[in-house]
Amino acid sequence: MYPHVTDNNDRWIASWLTVCAIVIFGMILLGGVTRLTDSGLSMVEWQPIMGVIPPLNEADWLVAFAKYQQYPEFQKVNYAMDLAGFKVIFLYEYLHRVLGRLIGLLYLAPMVFFMARGMVQRPLVPKLLLLFVLGGCQGLLGWYMVKSGLVDRPDVSQYRLTAHLGLAVLVYGYMVWLILQISSPHRQLVVKPSLQAFGLAALVYLMILSGGFVAGTDAGYSYPTWPLMGDHLVPPSIYAEGLSSAFEQVTTIQFNHRMFAYGLVLLVAAVAFSNFRASSDLRVKWGSVALILALFCQVTLGVSTLLTHVAVPVAAAHQGGAVVLLTAVLFFTHARLTERSRL
Repeated sequence: MYPHVTDNNDRWIASWLTVCAIVIFGMILLGGVTRLTDSGLSMVEWQPIMGVIPPLNEADWLVAFAKYQQYPEFQKVNYAMDLAGFKVIFLYEYLHRVLGRLIGLLYLAPMVFFMARGMVQRPLVPKLLLLFVLGGCQGLLGWYMVKSGLVDRPDVSQYRLTAHLGLAVLVYGYMVWLILQISSPHRQLVVKPSLQAFGLAALVYLMILSGGFVAGTDAGYSYPTWPLMGDHLVPPSIYAEGLSSAFEQVTTIQFNHRMFAYGLVLLVAAVAFSNFRASSDLRVKWGSVALILALFCQVTLGVSTLLTHVAVPVAAAHQGGAVVLLTAVLFFTHARLTERSRL
């Protein structure tokens, strides 16, 4: 933890990281909308500097559209798309990329300022630098993902998409954890962090990755029914292609996502209720309540996503709900590791 003598500096750093985390949360939501609207392949070039300048006139738009027409998504899927339709999908991807660059500036400039002023305590320096490196890797991974849809298939690889989502959520989660530590100097760790202590967060993270494969293969469209998948609780076609079906066959991917969700619901609910009753620490109680509320909203959004045939606003909210649930789990985990009743 961090000593009280630098509380004022810590408040500035915690506020800055909180703003960054909120913007990253927005970035994850926008990324979901970009995927749901099939907009991610509209920009076929990666220009880290010049890419912030959008088409400024009709001639520029025609050039950008002509470039898009050379690639599989237009040739195999959107061959009837006109310039007006292209402008819509281009806008989503453009905003997604520009927001990514803005996040980089929003993070880098204050970090350099705080370090130059000596406001960052030594144990925090490598953690902040690690976040910056991970953010840079996220940008590179985003382009690596897009490239997979510019070769011979009109869609990005579900493996690369899931990795891109996973790294974004990892950066967000680590940032939230640092915020919890920095903003709670009065709550010292009384339990040494371990893999078991972060087990619930790890399971929610894996659940998010599972959702990445659902999004990457459009598996949500395959069975827009609930609680059954069509007429079956367990569709007969699951794992028809062996273990690879878990990552490549839409029926198996959606089935696994559902089963994972059911198990996680039971586990999170049990942990929340048991800790609410057993703990005398107010923050643990609030964390338990946050778990139940986030879980209820996420389950509702998940079912609604299916029943609305993956309506964009609902599905995007479902992706955001997963991040909210992870945030609640991290808050709860921090509360448990610093539980006052253990002192």
